[in-house]
Amino acid sequence: MKTFSADNRRLQIVLQPEPEGGFTVTVPALPGCITYGKDFNEALKMARDAASAYLEDMVAEGETLPSSALSFVGEIEVPSLAKVNA
Repeated sequence: MKTFSADNRRLQIVLQPEPEGGFTVTVPALPGCITYGKDFNEALKMARDAASAYLEDMVAEGETLPSSALSFVGEIEVPSLAKVNA
């Protein structure tokens, strides 16, 4: 089991509930890093495992590791479909 320390990289994740149950998780700082868990806790574990493997591959390839430090999480408002079709 991997241990966590102050040197660990913090990455933002997005958990999307799925209609059939469980959560799909994406890591915006790691394009294509997507996983799934049948419940919230499993989704978090799967996200940690997927992000760790992704970062290990980046290190092996000599790539610069990304950070969420300059990322912003927010919302936008769009017109409702009723207003768009009116």
